Amino acid sequence: MISLAQLTDLARRFESELFSPVEPLRVGDREIDVDTTPAIMGCINLSRDSTYRESIAASTESAVRKGRILAAQGADIVDIGAESSNPRTGQVTVRDQVAALVPVVKELASERIAVSVETYEPAVARACLEAGALVLNYSGGLATDGEMFPILANRRATVVLCHVEGKDSRDVRAKGVEQDPIPRMLEYFERRVEQARSTGVDRIVIDPGIGFSHDRHISAEARVHYQGRALLNTFRLRRMGLPICHALPHAFSLFEDEFRTAEGFFTVLAHLGGTGVYRTHEVPRIRAVLAALRALGPQSFGPRP
Repeated sequence: MISLAQLTDLARRFESELFSPVEPLRVGDREIDVDTTPAIMGCINLSRDSTYRESIAASTESAVRKGRILAAQGADIVDIGAESSNPRTGQVTVRDQVAALVPVVKELASERIAVSVETYEPAVARACLEAGALVLNYSGGLATDGEMFPILANRRATVVLCHVEGKDSRDVRAKGVEQDPIPRMLEYFERRVEQARSTGVDRIVIDPGIGFSHDRHISAEARVHYQGRALLNTFRLRRMGLPICHALPHAFSLFEDEFRTAEGFFTVLAHLGGTGVYRTHEVPRIRAVLAALRALGPQSFGPRP
């Protein structure tokens, strides 16, 4: 059980990171101080393979309608993907991803809704950014950075740089659930952020990637324990000075019939861990939880007053 004593010990051991300031989130012409006003990224899945059935849009019209609803519910960014990150589902060709995504991006962008696209394919990213997307939720690894970063720099796009240990989010062969993943994440992000900046990318958010799948040999229990540890230790990544995004887990193994409450629970852990951007399938619930956390006390993160 998570206890106040454990949280106190964690905060004391890494106190210097606890109060490290981070840059504001910049999306288009908007700038958000995510320590005082956390940003919410609501997601839509155009692939019917998504395990979160409530987020699936079966047509362009349905996706546009869902995007409008998410924005009205309080999503600062609407994140759209056309392929499941689960490696046990079918891959979607670049051509089919572009065909599915671009009409949705164009329509939502024309209504001044900030759109993010999740992909690891440079051609998909280019087409969607040209269609009006402002954010790339980049689920690729080092193998595609050389092609992807110039595309982002050319469009002055915001990138959510995901922690991906293989060639992309579907490659889970090297993915572990170690007790303390933060040192390895820091080394990983420092290398990729340096490369991104050297290419001209200057709007960067980092995502520890805990929402992506693990290999079959890793149990659901081990995975959710890893996710919980990562959420609470997230503040140690603040030393990089960048906003931190988390795709909130839904942990069916823990919540079963009440799995739609899971993201609200993990929002509390993410908040305690200094998260600034919350990727969720449950925008109204997460907005309410964040509002309650703000109302109940002073902000815990950012520079000391």
